[in-house]
Amino acid sequence: MTRAHGEVGDPPVGKYEEPATPEAAADRVEDVLKLLEGRWKLMILFQLFGGRVVRFSEFERAIPGISQKMLAQQLRQLERDGLVHRVVYAEVPPRVEYRLTAWGQSLCPALDGLLRWAATRGAPAEGVSDS
Repeated sequence: MTRAHGEVGDPPVGKYEEPATPEAAADRVEDVLKLLEGRWKLMILFQLFGGRVVRFSEFERAIPGISQKMLAQQLRQLERDGLVHRVVYAEVPPRVEYRLTAWGQSLCPALDGLLRWAATRGAPAEGVSDS
């Protein structure tokens, strides 16, 4: 028997609308970045990308330096924000598994784009000269 944790957040519903002003766009991006704030959240997300299902103890082994308290806190926040889904199995000892929600998995291409963008730092831009 499984049950989903009761505090799972839902992804935003609605159609994307172009921000009316640069300020509105900046505010929206800032709100998104706040979801990812925290020393360990990106490490946790990258452990889950690709449809992986990870148990708490696996996170502890995969992320050296994170305390149990901090790991639990960051997972709860990601769950509350609708990025991570938590399933508790009624077993002894209890088994808890984490996976990305569909919305959380859809973040992967955006972060991949950021990695590609960061890799271009220092590379000469096409059509732009330094003189």
